Amino acid sequence: MSAAELTAIRLTAELAALTTVLLLIIGTPIAWWLARTRSRLKPLWLAVVAMPIVLPSSVLGFYLLLLMGPFGPVGRFTESVGLGRLPFTFGGLVVASVLYTMPFVIQPLQQAFEAVPERMLEAAATLRASPWDRFFSVALPLARPGFVTASVLGFAHTVGEFGVVLMIGGNIPGQTRVLSVAIYEHVEAGEFGAAHRLSAGMVAFALIVLVTLYVVNRAPREDTADTAGAR
Repeated sequence: MSAAELTAIRLTAELAALTTVLLLIIGTPIAWWLARTRSRLKPLWLAVVAMPIVLPSSVLGFYLLLLMGPFGPVGRFTESVGLGRLPFTFGGLVVASVLYTMPFVIQPLQQAFEAVPERMLEAAATLRASPWDRFFSVALPLARPGFVTASVLGFAHTVGEFGVVLMIGGNIPGQTRVLSVAIYEHVEAGEFGAAHRLSAGMVAFALIVLVTLYVVNRAPREDTADTAGAR
């Protein structure tokens, strides 16, 4: 494996890890609000969160280029504060990845929070636990499987991104050339052996991710079944 390919793998892992951490920080309060709110606008917000699932990555990349470009509001702001332009930088890749991977993190978290029994939160409230205490001592521990699922899905989806990272980051060696772009470059150059080597690694990675998810999601159900049988 060449140095350029190792660099692409390292860059992809860094991008996926940073994107996942940021989405867990940003997505947790959003998922909690979506799970608890009774707002009439909830379907709209759910649609906004889920939009990257059905929206072509090229469309999202195009509008991000407009927003973060020299004439876009985000681009003008980043230049005014000395950050420069985000397109074709690692920072731009992070922003695009966070937006494009958002539903794969927020939706599992929301479902996990919705599965938290209301009676347990009410019981904590009767013991004079504050909303923060109820969230950190009751909701978070019970939603742990959802956090595992969200972390695995967020990381894996970022690793597999192509269209949006190509439009926002381009193909700059050592800066924005991630694994999926490296595979595309090998295919374009007719280097099918190198493309096969990297692609086979992606297939193995996807299989490991899916097996991990099935194992994690099956364990809580087995524990529940064992508890019910004991009763």
